[in-house]
Amino acid sequence: MALNIMQAQPKATGTVEVTEAAAAAIKKYLEDNQAPDGSGLRIGVRGGGCSGLSYFLDPETDEKTGDRIIDAHGVRVFIDPKSLLYLQGSVLDYKTGLMESGFKFENPNAGKGCGCGESFTPV
Repeated sequence: MALNIMQAQPKATGTVEVTEAAAAAIKKYLEDNQAPDGSGLRIGVRGGGCSGLSYFLDPETDEKTGDRIIDAHGVRVFIDPKSLLYLQGSVLDYKTGLMESGFKFENPNAGKGCGCGESFTPV
């Protein structure tokens, strides 16, 4: 007789911090692209990249079922539940420098990353 045991899916309980610099960059992007009111940025992870998982950032106009919505410094950030498992406790920042500028994740769940900083292997 086979037993049907349902395994509990891990649940994200944390959140992601969005710095003032990241919020300003998101706001500028949305304004420059004439995004509708209520728009924000969807952040998440997907399979791929040099190290197994890669970050993505996409403009978003609508909340999806189960999304964690972060209102930070006047902008909205959307995160799906699966991505939040890998991103909880992270900080999304925006860095500007002589050689490069862009969004950077400080992710405590990243065990090993690639040189470009756009993908990681979870711990």
